[in-house]
Amino acid sequence: MTGIGTGAPDTAAPALRVVIADDERLVRLGLRVVIDSEPDLTVVGEAADGSEVVPLVRETAPDVVLMDVRMPQVDGIRATELILAAMPEPPRILVVTTFEHDDYVYQALQAGAAGFLLKRSSAEEMVQAVRLVARTDSLLYPAAIRDLASHRAASAAADGPRRAGKDGGGPIRRLTDREGQVLRLMATGLNNGEIATELVVSPETVKSHVAGILAKLGARDRTQAVITAYDSGFVLPK
Repeated sequence: MTGIGTGAPDTAAPALRVVIADDERLVRLGLRVVIDSEPDLTVVGEAADGSEVVPLVRETAPDVVLMDVRMPQVDGIRATELILAAMPEPPRILVVTTFEHDDYVYQALQAGAAGFLLKRSSAEEMVQAVRLVARTDSLLYPAAIRDLASHRAASAAADGPRRAGKDGGGPIRRLTDREGQVLRLMATGLNNGEIATELVVSPETVKSHVAGILAKLGARDRTQAVITAYDSGFVLPK
């Protein structure tokens, strides 16, 4: 995966609180070792199934949940939906998966997960990803999300023609031309400051546009907005 950024720790901020949800004990142990080895990160709880995550999140108030996408009783998609529905200020959710082109991962992103990590990711990639989704406005692994959208589109091609083109569909039509420009730049992985430079506007203006995009699309964050853009055909994976 590429496009994660520097992910440098913010030593002035309180440690980020992390919950790990995975049905494999050894995976949970490995993730805990990686997270707890960083001075600005701390594991505050573990769950062996998605059914345990909501009460654990209520109890521990994490900033980030590392969520296995495939669990025996309640999978990561449903657990993501339950957390986002139950919490007025939910944590960011990072799906952890074995397979890069997993339809479950795409569904989790549609449900509101902030991004995904492969279980074979390095320790450095994992801790940087946690920091990035919790503390920045960057899109995690834009190239990987684009590839996932491309794979999803190819798999669905047999089901009928895919909507595509400049206008997209559904709530995308409500975007202004400028918001459409911002959304396309978001899909490339640019953060607000980089988009401001590209469009020669202030970062505050971009932040306002992003807020408008999220509101019009009913998206919780920029990842969900980008997924909506791909689903509608407004942004086409290459």
